[in-house]
Amino acid sequence: MPKLLIVTDAWRPQINGVVRSIENLVRELKPLGVEVDILSPAEYRTVPLPVYPEIRLALATPWSVSRRIARSNPDFIQIATEGPLGLLARRAALRRGGFTTSYHTRFPEYVSARYPVPESWLYAFMRWFHNAGRGCLVATESLRDELASKGFRNLHIWSRGVDTELFRPDYPAPFDLPKPVFLHVGRMAVEKNVETFLAMDLPGSKLVVGGGPQLDDFSARYPDVTFTGARTGAELAALYAMGDVFVFPSLTDTFGLVLLEALASGVPIAAYPVTGPKDILGQSGAGALDLDLRKAALACLEVPSEKARARAMDFSWQACAVQFMDAIHESYGGRRNR
Repeated sequence: MPKLLIVTDAWRPQINGVVRSIENLVRELKPLGVEVDILSPAEYRTVPLPVYPEIRLALATPWSVSRRIARSNPDFIQIATEGPLGLLARRAALRRGGFTTSYHTRFPEYVSARYPVPESWLYAFMRWFHNAGRGCLVATESLRDELASKGFRNLHIWSRGVDTELFRPDYPAPFDLPKPVFLHVGRMAVEKNVETFLAMDLPGSKLVVGGGPQLDDFSARYPDVTFTGARTGAELAALYAMGDVFVFPSLTDTFGLVLLEALASGVPIAAYPVTGPKDILGQSGAGALDLDLRKAALACLEVPSEKARARAMDFSWQACAVQFMDAIHESYGGRRNR
């Protein structure tokens, strides 16, 4: 049985796409006969990220990470994040014969949204980090093309899936809102561009689900919007099912798991024509993409719920796990990392 070590700085209790992608991957790899070990901040003392205290950074040392990897003795090392653990694991893995990475987050854009740091400097760091590996896994074809144009190498597709049994259209509404309901689910953070949606003039109601550093500010400034905070499981799924249109204002996401969850709930997608939404929607007609996001949102009122649900059925976590392992084996050239 091959053994995979996943190194990630993003882990529970965080609620985000990286954590959920890894959790679903681990679940589906077990039936494929893959043993998975997770190296995360849960094993270390942590400190909060200054601008985002919900994210905690591991206080690890090169020696402790190197010893932990040696103790795991994996066949494959997958580094999911470019944080403290990712950096230390990169160093140790190079001495063991290599590793693969994932490009989950537009780190240069996220940092530049908060600090006056040139994106070109940050992309230089990202190339240094990812190009040292045997392969870099990306979620979509358009992201692969974009990163290739920026000098990233050895790029492989690893898509994402959705639980269509949990996320479905037939939940009873947990409360009443005037129709139509324009829904958004995600972190309330500057890089997500949520305020563009909040400020839009739309009929009916706006429902926003998710936590984050800007939640209190948004709640105070937009009293007509219903904010629920973070939700999970069936409670989250029932909130999705309340939506008539899912509005996705982000310009920086590399994929957007929330898009698949909305589609599985029968809710069409309104978004900008950027990486992530344009890959997920494709030619399905399960939503509308437009540089005028309000126009896209109103157009989605004409999209049948059945069309959205049908598009979600094209994405399964089982297929993603197979695709992931194919990319790992291809990156390692069929050799075991012993």
